[in-house]
Amino acid sequence: MAAQMMNAGGGRGGRRRATRPVSDINITPFVDVMLVLLVVFMVTAPMMTVAVPVDLPKTQAHTVHQDKEPLVVSMDAEGHVYLQDKALRLDDLIPKLKAITGANPEARIFVRGDKRLAYGRIMEVMGLVSAAGFTKVALVAELPNGSTRGE
Repeated sequence: MAAQMMNAGGGRGGRRRATRPVSDINITPFVDVMLVLLVVFMVTAPMMTVAVPVDLPKTQAHTVHQDKEPLVVSMDAEGHVYLQDKALRLDDLIPKLKAITGANPEARIFVRGDKRLAYGRIMEVMGLVSAAGFTKVALVAELPNGSTRGE
């Protein structure tokens, strides 16, 4: 009976070991999550630039490097005009561009036209934008490997 009472306190000599909370932060799961998010944003960010699906013509031209994000005027295969990803009438294009840029003639404007669209229709839109006083108007084409470039 005496042997049973000595072990009743539990373990070694009847003393219980107090468990202390761990004060170290385990940052490995945090880093793992951040790396996954970084990869997700790196993959999806280039696809989010313009939401209008346009089949661009291919070209071998050089890349245009720029600091500021340009405004993008897109035209789909049916000839509908979009400013960024918003559809609008051709008559409303110039007032919207002037309102967005503050009538700044140095604002970069990219024109994207579907390759099935008549070239004259694309030039009509470029002519309207240029006639409105914008000096930095460029066509956007697709390189043979699939990436998009401004001309």
